Amino acid sequence: MSYQAKLEKEAMHVLKETSRTFYIPITLLKRELRLTVGSAYLCMRAIDEIEDHETLAADVKQDLLQNTEKLLLEDGEFDQHAYLRSIEPYQLKLPEVTIRLADWIKVCPEGIVGKVREATAEMAGGMADWVKRDWFIKTKDDLDNYTYYVAGLVGVMLSDIWKWYDGTETDQDLAIGFGRGLQAVNILRNQHEDYTERGVRFIPEGWSRDDVFAYANENLRLGEQYLKDIKTRTIKLFCKIPLALAKRTLEAMEAGKEKMSRQEVEEVVAEIKNE
Repeated sequence: MSYQAKLEKEAMHVLKETSRTFYIPITLLKRELRLTVGSAYLCMRAIDEIEDHETLAADVKQDLLQNTEKLLLEDGEFDQHAYLRSIEPYQLKLPEVTIRLADWIKVCPEGIVGKVREATAEMAGGMADWVKRDWFIKTKDDLDNYTYYVAGLVGVMLSDIWKWYDGTETDQDLAIGFGRGLQAVNILRNQHEDYTERGVRFIPEGWSRDDVFAYANENLRLGEQYLKDIKTRTIKLFCKIPLALAKRTLEAMEAGKEKMSRQEVEEVVAEIKNE
């Protein structure tokens, strides 16, 4: 097995270990697109693990995120040695997906890797700013800004990938709404855990849980509109699965359940694959 083939296989393994929602739809994509989206997901997950880390100090998170942003934006090949030097003091605390950021970049096809690096850099910079603000969300504008950096950017990057792959044109605002909707569902699902374990409340002042449900539903509606511009079947499947899972998760929570069961997840995926 070649070095590149080994790297691709390991990337898919780490993807399976780190993503409950995206692994299945990514595997449905054709090889070039599967590698691209898989690489992009892993790059963003790598920095997300820094922002979400339970024990790293805020100033450490800021430094790591800002340094990663800088390295991602540098011309030429990603400086793996500089990246590893920056995380070395914290390497025992960081997960494999973060440590191996340079490997995920190597998996990405040459024609689109620049866009993936740019989007990941923008996310890292935005996350660093929110760490500095101690994730204090006061208004809807704050929530929109936070959800843009941690999820809306995923939608923007995916749209860039679709356009590169086969010329698919999508609306950027709808792409951002798609990402925001998925993140809003995560906020609702993890609300108690985020507050008790991290002391963070990703909900504007004065908002009830019903207000967050409304915010999630509105953005998922934008996500449904986003799908209308996509004609390529495998790309449409890729987008429909997390969207359907998010909607069903909202329904489960509204009915008083914490989340969907594994069987329910499998049923939703099977329904969409058989459409």
